[in-house]
Amino acid sequence: MTDRFGTKRIFLITIGLFTLGSVLCSLAASPEQLVLFRVIQGLGGGMVMPIGYALVFKLAPEGKRGAVMGMLGVPMLLAPAIGPILSGWLVEYATWHWIFLINLPIGIIAILVGIRYLPRFEHKAVPALDYLGMILGPAAFAMLAYGVNEGSHSWTSTQTITGLSIGGIALLLFIIVELRQKEPLLELRVFRSSDFTRGILIAWMLQIALFGAMVLIPLFLQDIRGYGPLKTGLVMLPQALASAFLMPIGGRLFDKIGARPLAMTGLGLITAGFVMLSRISPDTSLTYTMLSLVMLGGGSGLTMMPLNTHVLQSAPKRLVGRVTPLTTAAQQVMVSFAVAGLSGYLTSQLTGHMKESGGTDPIGSAVAAYGDTFLLSAGIACAGALLGLILRRPKPQSGDQNGGEGSEPENANANAMMGH
Repeated sequence: MTDRFGTKRIFLITIGLFTLGSVLCSLAASPEQLVLFRVIQGLGGGMVMPIGYALVFKLAPEGKRGAVMGMLGVPMLLAPAIGPILSGWLVEYATWHWIFLINLPIGIIAILVGIRYLPRFEHKAVPALDYLGMILGPAAFAMLAYGVNEGSHSWTSTQTITGLSIGGIALLLFIIVELRQKEPLLELRVFRSSDFTRGILIAWMLQIALFGAMVLIPLFLQDIRGYGPLKTGLVMLPQALASAFLMPIGGRLFDKIGARPLAMTGLGLITAGFVMLSRISPDTSLTYTMLSLVMLGGGSGLTMMPLNTHVLQSAPKRLVGRVTPLTTAAQQVMVSFAVAGLSGYLTSQLTGHMKESGGTDPIGSAVAAYGDTFLLSAGIACAGALLGLILRRPKPQSGDQNGGEGSEPENANANAMMGH
């Protein structure tokens, strides 16, 4: 859509669609209406991130992309930790409707600022739309996510097998179709770059370890420690602060030393944090728990945006606008896999520990199950840190810095605006 209608126009439309969906969600009178309005919200929100990534990457000066992308990533990691504080307060002291309604002023401000300050890029003529890709891609990702989610209850259920089977077949057909298309919906040919493939594999391992556990940690604090939603959010705040502090630093260091040392250091910190979490119990001090969360936040702050920037730099510049939808879609699938997979592992371990105790120690069994799950996350993060050894700086590429969209004068104006 950005190729056909222009980046600025589509970016602002998607923000508006997300804002409209949020307002509708706040007005929902039934669960069915809420699901429908969430679809509208997701249609806009799902497009905002890949377009925003590509836009910022193209506007950022060549030698400062790591620093700029690092600043872009701060709210990404702040949100999962600060969100529980704000939403916990709204749920306890206001109403759930405000969780959605709070997006209205933010969306309006974003649209007004975008209209005023975002540069225009010329849209280019593109061939006919990839209709097969538009059908097969969402079907594959949605059904795979659904199948893995159902697998957290039972990997042999009809829903799980159906979801994984349909999703797998659709994914295979999608890959075949995209590789044969001149202008595909998702540019899979970018995997021919070994630097891109290495970077995205490590990014996937980071996402699986980190985001899956980020769902389980609040559950542990509420189910085992007995914390309320607001207190849970406050306990997780140091993780957000550590991410916010180290992410810009990681971006600046990326411009100087590349992604490899940052990926190894950050994933090493995450590994250590999960090992510490695997040893917590109802009697563990709050200081110990928060220290382990600080290590998770610091590690993710050092690692996430350098890896994302490395992946974008590894892709041919003319394909940057097509790579961000690919990486974003893949991240959504990986996060779904992580949440469902780790939740399923937690359930199976809980069942096993309950059998071992004869059902006489439910709290102890739950603590042991959470410990096993955090230890599994530590193993995934450790594997990612070791894979960081194979990262290398992408080779310099020739071509239009603007990623194939717009003209050189426009790119110069965009960079001048960015500098201003």
